[in-house]
Amino acid sequence: MSAMVEIRSVRKSFGSHEVLRGIDLEVRTGEVTVVLGPSGSGKSTLLRTVNHLEKVDSGRITVDGRLVGYRRSGDKLYELREREVLRRRTQIGFVFQNFHLFPHLTVLENITEAPISALKRPRDEAVAAAHALLERVGLAEKAGAYPGHLSGGQQQRVAIARALALEPKLLLFDEPTSALDPELVGEVLDVIKDLARQGTTMIVVTHEIGFAREVADTVVFMDEGVVVEQGPPAEVLDRPRQERTRAFLSKVL
Repeated sequence: MSAMVEIRSVRKSFGSHEVLRGIDLEVRTGEVTVVLGPSGSGKSTLLRTVNHLEKVDSGRITVDGRLVGYRRSGDKLYELREREVLRRRTQIGFVFQNFHLFPHLTVLENITEAPISALKRPRDEAVAAAHALLERVGLAEKAGAYPGHLSGGQQQRVAIARALALEPKLLLFDEPTSALDPELVGEVLDVIKDLARQGTTMIVVTHEIGFAREVADTVVFMDEGVVVEQGPPAEVLDRPRQERTRAFLSKVL
């Protein structure tokens, strides 16, 4: 399979604190990469650089062969105008930890807003697609509800449907279940598992080790801004090579 995401020598600092220290990572088309690691290891920052919510200090990231947030001229990179960044970002769906739904819009309006405004799709086409997505995530009866009337698990499933509405080539999940009550985690993970079965290319930052074992093609363990270890779940989770990985897993398994 070809690489959907290529991350090469990426560095990112906030002030004097270097959060990403030379990350190299590749995600192949149709595969699921799960990123694990302790809080503060750089996982979420890495995810945010993939769709240019955070600008890298050095290195490069391509999605489907195209630079994210930049154009190349000779040996130099120049940042794209915001309009072009937003246009390219429509190819990368992002599901946040805290849902980020618009509270004043109904579920249906949350899902149709971006396809209509960003992709200029006809309203009736966007509405029909949104209803199909709500059926897909098990919320067909909630089209007219407002986010404040939904459980956390339902809101996150709406957020997934909203991300899918743009028909992205890549889906990013930033700890999609960490804000949920334990009994609601399964309903969100089931939707993500279904996406994996359908061959959706995904990068998932999570603490759900069982999910990683079941769904991931590649597990990446990060700590202190570097990739400590990566490989198939059976290797990284069951036979980790690095002591730092073993110490982390001993606390979470």
